[in-house]
Amino acid sequence: MKTKKGDFVELLYTGKTQDRIFDSNIPEDLKALDPKAEPQKTIVVIGEQMVIPGLDKVLEDKEIGQEYKVNVPYKEGFGPRKRELVKTIPLSVFREKNINPRPGEAFYLDNQIVKVITVSGARVITDFNNPLAGKDLEYKFTITRIVQDKKEQAESFFQNFFRTIPKFEISNDKVMVEAPKPAEKLIDLYKEKFKEMIGLDLDFKELKENRESK
Repeated sequence: MKTKKGDFVELLYTGKTQDRIFDSNIPEDLKALDPKAEPQKTIVVIGEQMVIPGLDKVLEDKEIGQEYKVNVPYKEGFGPRKRELVKTIPLSVFREKNINPRPGEAFYLDNQIVKVITVSGARVITDFNNPLAGKDLEYKFTITRIVQDKKEQAESFFQNFFRTIPKFEISNDKVMVEAPKPAEKLIDLYKEKFKEMIGLDLDFKELKENRESK
């Protein structure tokens, strides 16, 4: 059986630049990246851009269990480097956040990864480009199975689109998500996409807070 667009598939992969591994869920490769890291199960939907475009487009028409390699040009990876993302920021901005910037360091600032290029007086020259922007990449990957289980499909959908897996139940062709009231708008926004990808209706039930009576 070969894969096709719209399939949920479990993926083993390693991504490399010319000189180093930058991402993997294959245990032996992941150890080279971080000896303490644990491999994470990765389930994606082919054609839904849940991975970079250059990898997503080659997942179709592949044999289950066979290892493949693909070279991904930067335009189909993390895009080109952009000069406008190299910015000069007052040192005071970092001081206010109790950060002591040093050249070569990278950290999160305002929910973005930023690399410090130079520190000169009261100014810090920073780079907000993705560290992999402008770099050609190489991936090796194996599709281990096509995921048919609706619970696993729903979990993958939530993880990829919501970045979290809420409490939910599947019954009578419907997935009922139980979450706090503010999540209802997000659920409504993705109902059609959920139906299109999984074939089940997505509905919402407010999660009531348990309050002890005084």
